[in-house]
Amino acid sequence: MGEVYISVGIETSGPVPEEYSILSIGAAVVGKLDMKFYAEVKPISDNSVESFLDSRFSMKKLYETGEEPSATIERFAEWVEFVSGDDMPIFVAFGTFDWMFIKWYLVKFDRENLFGQNNIDMRSYYMGALGSTWEEAMNKKIPRFIVSNRSHTHNALDNALEQAEIFEKMLKYGQKGLAEHPL
Repeated sequence: MGEVYISVGIETSGPVPEEYSILSIGAAVVGKLDMKFYAEVKPISDNSVESFLDSRFSMKKLYETGEEPSATIERFAEWVEFVSGDDMPIFVAFGTFDWMFIKWYLVKFDRENLFGQNNIDMRSYYMGALGSTWEEAMNKKIPRFIVSNRSHTHNALDNALEQAEIFEKMLKYGQKGLAEHPL
């Protein structure tokens, strides 16, 4: 059994699941960026924190046009199963924020956690590969040779694609290559 790394980005209405909503989900297969997923999701509550709301999202509009969360999660799970085939899907994101929301939504909407405990925090991965500090592993401080050329737009799919590109480079260079690459 092989592994399939799936980069996931989300936009939410606030800082924690259950009280706040996923507003959009974007995902891309690391190394196969044409294999991607995107959905805008109907909120599960009216709760929101202004600093989390992207200007392109209106909670009112998402109540009208967003996909039902249970349907989104089912479609997302089917997509993950399709792109993974017989291989193990591994969730990849920069930090743990996206992971906690997706895991909660999978459980909430009666869909098994298809990733199990298979998740990678790219920041921690980078720290381990370079022996860097937490501060040095911030997205803004990662060396140019592994950053993505994409703009960080706060669109869930754009973010997933950006993360996928960065993680693909992290895997390519590996521990020895990251540590020895000229900065």
